[in-house]
Amino acid sequence: METEVIGKLFQGFYTLATSEPIIGFTRAGLIVLGMLLIYLGKKGVLEAMLMIPMGLGMSTINAGIMLMPDGSHGNLFVDPLISDTEGLMNIMQIDFLQPIYTLTFSNGLIACFVFMGIGTMLDVSYLMRMPLTSIFLAFCAELGTFLTIPIALAMGLDLKESASIAMVGGADGPMVLFTSLTLAKHLFVPITVVAYLYLGLTYGGYPYLIRLLVPAKLRGIKMTPDPNKVTRVYSAFSKLWLSVILCVILSLLFPVASPLFFSLFIGIAVRESGLTKIREFIEGPLLYGSTFLLGLLLGILCEAHLLLNPKILLLLVLGIVSLFISGVGGIMGGYIMYFIKKGNFNPTIGIAGVSCVPSTAKVVQKEVSKVNPSSLVLPEALGANISGVITTAIITGLYVTLIPLLK
Repeated sequence: METEVIGKLFQGFYTLATSEPIIGFTRAGLIVLGMLLIYLGKKGVLEAMLMIPMGLGMSTINAGIMLMPDGSHGNLFVDPLISDTEGLMNIMQIDFLQPIYTLTFSNGLIACFVFMGIGTMLDVSYLMRMPLTSIFLAFCAELGTFLTIPIALAMGLDLKESASIAMVGGADGPMVLFTSLTLAKHLFVPITVVAYLYLGLTYGGYPYLIRLLVPAKLRGIKMTPDPNKVTRVYSAFSKLWLSVILCVILSLLFPVASPLFFSLFIGIAVRESGLTKIREFIEGPLLYGSTFLLGLLLGILCEAHLLLNPKILLLLVLGIVSLFISGVGGIMGGYIMYFIKKGNFNPTIGIAGVSCVPSTAKVVQKEVSKVNPSSLVLPEALGANISGVITTAIITGLYVTLIPLLK
């Protein structure tokens, strides 16, 4: 009787102690993992704007499990599995994050807001100066989004699930969210969590991959401009119309992914149109607010019983495999350009084709500068990086359009 009273007073401890052992240990592990993410975010090893709210959400949701009126264990944050209209309306009046989850996360709106903010940060002139090289490197750096599919199929996932987890190799969170929502909605929570957990690896892990695959002598290459080639300066008008034309063409090809195309290119259009106040709003409050809420929701979704799906470990493995293959593919593309340009190309640039903007481009410049401080490769890396964003959007459009047609 005394234990029952104490249990009702301190329900977090009580549910932790009375849960099945695997649930209890997983909850404790996720609490610790959340704290670790906060620490790594604060230290700058991982992206603080995403990892700190995600880490606190992860720790809190697994600490705050309570006894529900029917005696089951639950929380007052969000229920990602509710689907019937009447139940949804009731729970939106109880769970405090449910309206944000239902109206922005589970329909992809928050991903579009983030993509819009990314668009305002993209200067497509880097892409326009070396379009063929940038596009080639971007496609090489999508190797993981292709090769992970047959690996996932061999490990027991179906085609839609395989394509969804393979998109992690593009290192573009909104694209992963959108693809999994469309193709594998039953797994979009764990796939999205895996994707955003691993996006930090592009910043924290890719430097080691670069050092492993590119010797210091080649990392320090300082590229010399072609004296016979005049560096063109592209006007804002040219960049605006490029974004308009690309948006229309891609939407014609892949209408199902047009919300993402529109979000990206409206951000670029705002940037190039000189709409200063709108740009400040999109790249400031909208982007930072959306990213913060995204991290918060991802952390809240990391409740132990949701993540104990037998496929989760498989998704964790496949996510890291996809990012690793994409990184290797990007560096392979850099080596190909190095030989094509007879040594006047730094192969490290290739990994910037993995479209985590601008993290992978910054990683490339940082690793090159450690070897040769006078070597500036950031413009070329940004060209590959921006092309990577567009390429990932194209692959997303291909997958969500073609895969449902396959039986």
